[in-house]
Amino acid sequence: MVADKGKKMKLADKDEDHSSEHIDGELVLSIEKLQEVQDELEKISDEASEKVLEIEQKYSELRKPVYDKRSEVIKSIPDFWLTAFLSHPALGNLLSENDQKIFQYLSSLEVEDSEDLKSGFSIIFHFKPNPYFEDVMIKKSYTFPEEGEAEVTATSIKWKEGMGIANGANHKKKGKKREQSDESFFQWFKDDSDPDAINDEIAEIIREDLWVNPLAYFNQDDDGEPDSDEGGGEDDGSEEEDDGSEEEEEYDDE
Repeated sequence: MVADKGKKMKLADKDEDHSSEHIDGELVLSIEKLQEVQDELEKISDEASEKVLEIEQKYSELRKPVYDKRSEVIKSIPDFWLTAFLSHPALGNLLSENDQKIFQYLSSLEVEDSEDLKSGFSIIFHFKPNPYFEDVMIKKSYTFPEEGEAEVTATSIKWKEGMGIANGANHKKKGKKREQSDESFFQWFKDDSDPDAINDEIAEIIREDLWVNPLAYFNQDDDGEPDSDEGGGEDDGSEEEDDGSEEEEEYDDE
């Protein structure tokens, strides 16, 4: 009896092993099928990305002459880029008081993408001759090769004697003006060796936001709101009330 019982237990174990192997085999087949479907989806996504990139490249070429035209118009507007920078909610507090003086010589700013739009871009500042540095053009470039590590390079600014980057104390503005930076914005051009420089928030904001529509920020007031003529509207109403009161006095005299 004991021997028969042992045989039954062995048979039960074999049945369990067989069932487990069957389940494992079905699971493997399901995962393989799922991987095939996922590969098919990724292939379609890759094709879509290539098509989107082709369209972006086409329209990037169409934008270039329009950006050039915009730059020419901006040159006729005094302190355009300084005003746009100061009005931007993320960039405005990066300019020290001394930076603002330098930015008065900034004639144009441009973002130059690589031809394929994916291997890199440059942010370029053009300056009129000024008492601060010898350069008339300074830029910061980001390169993203298909193989290898990304790179960041920047112009080494040739400061004139006594005009190098100097960090001072925070300068608080009166009223609703925000506090200005105690570090020069031009320090950004020296941060090319920082490992975190690849994920550069300043570059992203300039490229994706300020460059796309700087007029939106040039037209903002110090609170980040578009300029309006609300004050003028209130004055008009008060003038109408005054006119009405004068008419009442004339009727009383009669």
